[in-house]
Amino acid sequence: MYNPQHFEETRPQVLQHLMSRYPLATIVTQGNAGLNANHIPLLFCATPAHLGMLQGHVARANPILSDIAKAQELLIIFQGPDVYISPSWYEEKARTGKVVPTWNYLAVHAYGSITMRDDPTWLRQHLAKLTSEHESTFDAPWRIEDAPSEYINRMLRGIVGIEVTMSRVVGKWKLSQNKTHADQQAIVEALNKQMMPDGIALAKIMTDAMQSEQ
Repeated sequence: MYNPQHFEETRPQVLQHLMSRYPLATIVTQGNAGLNANHIPLLFCATPAHLGMLQGHVARANPILSDIAKAQELLIIFQGPDVYISPSWYEEKARTGKVVPTWNYLAVHAYGSITMRDDPTWLRQHLAKLTSEHESTFDAPWRIEDAPSEYINRMLRGIVGIEVTMSRVVGKWKLSQNKTHADQQAIVEALNKQMMPDGIALAKIMTDAMQSEQ
């Protein structure tokens, strides 16, 4: 992806946090029919010897499995909050009028090799971790054991696990770093006034970034 230096994010812990916080990833593969994109929630797992590992599962009938069998490397895209930025918010508009709209966003591109895990024990452990991660904030978290075992076993037969060992990770944090501090602050104030979840999230990230530069 096009990634000017002032938008680059290279801190591993920041990239890992986005992959964990926004786990619905787009897996891009190349198959006989051309490019194929699948949207799959992935679980980030820290590993000492690598950048980390991503675990997920797909339907056994999904053609992605054929692509995976032939793939040497694949691309996985994670996206965080994104928001439209109006030129009306810039202080520069009042001075010169030389402003145009843009879009601020967070994105992570992960590359790596993939392994299929067609093993009921691995799948059960993976699903237990995945559901525990996303049920943890609920008053009565759902567990695999809550469903009849024969039903779960039947569901397991319909999926295949996937495990990606990441070889490189690229982050793009487009937060108006190419604008003046006054314009950045004006964007933060406008986003907070809009009271939209993505806007508030990006305003907080922009504020933290500006404070870290001081």
